[in-house]
Amino acid sequence: MKSNTPTLKSVLLVDDDHSNNFINKIFIDQLGLGVKVSTALNGLEALDHLRHSFEGPCLLVLDIKMPVMDGWEFLEAYHTSIPQVIKDDIVIVMITVSTDHEDMEKAKKNPYVVQYIQKPLSDLKFQRLIKKYF
Repeated sequence: MKSNTPTLKSVLLVDDDHSNNFINKIFIDQLGLGVKVSTALNGLEALDHLRHSFEGPCLLVLDIKMPVMDGWEFLEAYHTSIPQVIKDDIVIVMITVSTDHEDMEKAKKNPYVVQYIQKPLSDLKFQRLIKKYF
């Protein structure tokens, strides 16, 4: 592990699908990392979590299509309302079932999104993400 690589302390799963959050939490727990795993059902809940109970460095796994505030709306609000000192400790990965090429291009152009992944996730995908960024 590189000396400048942060140690993962928490994961925030942002997805309106309860079963996806549940399964993804199990995958992360099975990796035995001892990290706190929190969930949010939409972007608004995720922003609230970041403002009030953030534990970084953090992997934020963000779905695109959600009610109340979708992934794109979250990223806009994140840009303007989350302090830079918190953003510096967050790695955002977008997940989706969307095969829309525009979504992929939009994610690639967003300065906060480090990777775009198709659902479903797996313990192997989580392991790769954590190895790559933490």
